[in-house]
Order: sequence, then structure tokens, then C-alpha cells
Amino acid sequence: MTTTPFTSRKGMTRRSMLGAALAAGAAVPLAAAAGPAWAGQAAAAPVATRLVLPVPTGPHPVGTVRLHLVDRSRPDAIAGPGHFRELMANVWYPARNVERYPVAPWMPTGAFQAFLADVGLSELAGLGPLTAGHVGAPVRRSGRRLPVVVFSHGARSHQGDHTVVVQELVSHGYAVVTVAHQYDTYTEFPDGRVSVPIRDRQAPILPGDFAADVRFVLECVERLAAGCNPDVDRRKLPAGLLGSLDPRRIGAFGWSKGGTATACATLADERIRAGLSLDAPMQMNPPLTGDLDRPFMMMTAEFTRATAPEAAAFWSHLRGRRLNIQAQGAAHISYGDNEALFPQVAKLLGWSGQQLQDVIGTLDPDQAVKIQQAYPLAFFDEHLRHRRRHLLDGPSAAFPAVTFLP
Repeated sequence: MTTTPFTSRKGMTRRSMLGAALAAGAAVPLAAAAGPAWAGQAAAAPVATRLVLPVPTGPHPVGTVRLHLVDRSRPDAIAGPGHFRELMANVWYPARNVERYPVAPWMPTGAFQAFLADVGLSELAGLGPLTAGHVGAPVRRSGRRLPVVVFSHGARSHQGDHTVVVQELVSHGYAVVTVAHQYDTYTEFPDGRVSVPIRDRQAPILPGDFAADVRFVLECVERLAAGCNPDVDRRKLPAGLLGSLDPRRIGAFGWSKGGTATACATLADERIRAGLSLDAPMQMNPPLTGDLDRPFMMMTAEFTRATAPEAAAFWSHLRGRRLNIQAQGAAHISYGDNEALFPQVAKLLGWSGQQLQDVIGTLDPDQAVKIQQAYPLAFFDEHLRHRRRHLLDGPSAAFPAVTFLP
């Protein structure tokens, strides 16, 4: 699971399913679902032909900026002698105003085109969803630094595949840093180079490599907090970003392989005060050692403690506050943007209800989106902001599908 893409019961890979979604996007008008923070811009644009993502529920508009990072402590054996681990990351943050700043795409253009080529749909370039993030908008400063959450994506995925969760956190006052794990993702560098997942089993990218990326990003967060620009190209950062992050309040979350990496990084690095995994297999390499005394929450679907021995083993090493919730009817891809995208696809392509369920499970899609907006926010609010929410105390009438596993 950690080195291969997720496959549905009908044998369709996650990438080909999303390709189908993007193929259908030509019939979805963007302005129809635009939120208040960016509705004016969407309405002013030409008639759009895109899929749309849910509007975040928080009071703050969203800003974002890309960072080009190089970890000079880690030689890159794949790239060859003289090269070091190179990453792209996005910083998402509450913005002061967004009116004059363009909306960020779900994926960079070159990476999106490579993604489409990989699924045989190159003619659909330009039809991907837009986000709520506005590129380069100034940071909202309120007198206190922003708590930070780092996100790690799944195998052969991309750093935008959980934008719903990211935007939700940001709209409620968090900074979120999403990292593109080189060689196991689709990403684009400032000089135009496009990176795609490698298929060489002799050079695997393991959860431990993802975890090392996360820990390096923590160093970059500390540099930003200290007023230093970690971007190797020294590109100008949004006004107010330097000095706005709080390195003493850092959390991390990830999906699938990225959830395993989050567990690895949280175990290894005390700078992460709270960790959250979204249906992670917990197949750790190197193997799990030691206990974790900081809070950790597992949101499971298919990789449950009953079906995945590695997940059960990880749970047994948790010594701090631990939570394990499961949404009944959720599939592996249910805790992500797919729950927002594929119901649109089903209507456009005339899928039956069964066909849609084969892709995203039987969990109601609207409920699935609300779950991924509410539970990560409540978890990080409790452990990074000391705002205890009753949502994590047990079953909620607002989310009847969510079960708390003892």
C-alpha cells in the first residue's frame, strides 16, 4: 500500500478515477458554487468549466504562497552526485484581504498536465478545480502568531488532494504547510521542471522519507517564524508572513502513506505537539519503536485496527490522549477532496448510485465533507489552542455516521 496507488473494488486506480472526474468538469460552472470571499472574482471571470470544492466555513479568507525548498542535509541519490533533496511546499494562511489576488489552482499547470497525461486525458488541461486560496494575499495579523499544521499527501498523489481540510483549518485561523514529496507526487518547480511519481522499485520512496520531508518543513517553519525566507530562490513572500507563524504550536496530519509518515514524524520529533492520520496503513519503514506521549487521532475507514495489524500495533504505542474514529460507510478515499468531486462527476456522467458508491463508499458525500471539516479542526483546536470541543467527547447527533472506537 505504501508504494502503490489505491485501487477501488472495480480495479480503477485513484488517478484514473480523478481523471474521469476532471473529464466531466467541463460541464460544471465555477461561479455556481463560489463562496463569499471570492464570489466576485469568479463572477467577473469568463464562464468557467470546472469542478468546484466546498466553501470553507470559517470567517477568514485564505491566502497561499509556494516555496521552493532544498534540504542540504540529505543528498539525493536519485538525482545523482551534488544534488540534495528538493521539495515544493505551499503555505496557506488567513488573509487580510484577497480582492486583488488571483485564485490558486488545485494543482500547478505543469503538474496538472503531467497528471492528465498519466491518465490519458491530456486534452482536459485547464479544467481542474480552483481553490479558495489567493496567491500572495497579505497575511492577517491579529496580535498573536498562527498555529501551524503540516500536511503529508498519499502515495502517488499530490499536495492539493486534501484542500478541503486545509482550507477549513486556514479559514479558522491556522497556517497550513502542504509538502509535495518529490518522486512520489506530481509537482512543478519554478524553473518549469515537472516531477512525476517514479515507478522504480529499486528506488522506493518510503514513509520514512516522507517523515524526513515533514521534519525538514518544520525547520522551514522555524525559519519563517524567525523572520527568514527559506525559499532557495529568495522570491518575495506575502506581506506579513515573516514572523507570523508560531513554532511552539505545530501539528501534523496526513492521508494514507502520508498518515503513516505523520505518525513516524510525530514519534521522532517533539516539535509536533499533535498528530492526525487519515486512514493510514501504518506500515512503517523503519519499523515502529518507542511510545508516543503526545496526542494522536486516527480517522480510519479501510485500515482499521481490526483489519490492519500495523495500525493496531501503532495504537498500542500511544500513551498520550488518543482517539480513533471511523465514519461508517467510508472508503479509503473518503477523507479527502474526492467526496466533493465525485458526486459532481456522477451527475454529469449519469452514474448510478452503485457506481458512485463503488468509488467513494456508502457514506453520504455531504456528511463526509462536513466530517473532514469538523473533526480535524476540533482536534487541533483542542491541542494547539486549548479550545476543548465536545465534538471529541463521543458520538454526536450532528454526525451519526461517526463511531468512536475504544
